[in-house]
Amino acid sequence: MPDPVADPSERPAYTHGYGAAVLDSHRHRTAENSAAHLLPHLREGMRLLDVGSGAGTITAGLARIVGPEHVTALEISDEAAAITRAELDAQGLGGVEVVVGDAHELPFAVGTVDVVHAHQVLQHVPGPVQALAEFRRVTRPGGIVAVRDSDYEGFRWWPALPGLDRWLELYLRAARANGGTPDAGRRLLAWALEAGFTDVTASTSTLLYATAPERASWAASWSGRITSPPIAQQLEREGWADAAEREQIAQEFQRWAADPTGWFNLLHAEIIARV
Repeated sequence: MPDPVADPSERPAYTHGYGAAVLDSHRHRTAENSAAHLLPHLREGMRLLDVGSGAGTITAGLARIVGPEHVTALEISDEAAAITRAELDAQGLGGVEVVVGDAHELPFAVGTVDVVHAHQVLQHVPGPVQALAEFRRVTRPGGIVAVRDSDYEGFRWWPALPGLDRWLELYLRAARANGGTPDAGRRLLAWALEAGFTDVTASTSTLLYATAPERASWAASWSGRITSPPIAQQLEREGWADAAEREQIAQEFQRWAADPTGWFNLLHAEIIARV
């Protein structure tokens, strides 16, 4: 049976929130750099559901391939849906339908789409197997479900800085307290099989921050997140890291970015699950 989840009104908030530091980072995501596992399977006219469309930049790339009138983007709240909608409008893709709904209980009939895409979604939901079962339910026979998620515990960096070790420790604790699974990437294949898929292709990819501009961008993102709501509020509220420690971690990210030997590698896993 799919894993049970709580009532939607009681589900934890998205750990990262929608602040500038988060959205500035997420807007660097494109269909090409974040959904390469899916692109060979797409063709014009396919009906595509993008679950957890976020900043909307990946959605935009997918819409250009299949046609915006064939794409529905789904987000968990009006606030998040408005962010997706604004990006699509800015890119001239207002034909994409943006709706509010829950990945655990998709507001669509059986077999109504050709493709479900979800990028960095399952690591944040309390019922990833239930969400995958829903993705399977709304996908027509012969269609595909494409998922990509990080594995935070597989992230590696250099130089070895204690502040970054502490950052990861705190993030893992916060994400898990919010019902998330920050090592979701390694679990995707198992989750898909548990959700009832029998034909699943798994792959991995990495994202490396090693040039000065790349390091500056990554450091700015996490310096901002660790010192701003909602992560900063959670760490303060739970007594896990006070303002001084959070600022020390932010400064450690900046020291890392300024080091010409600085290197940060993010591990991602992907699945293509056929219905």
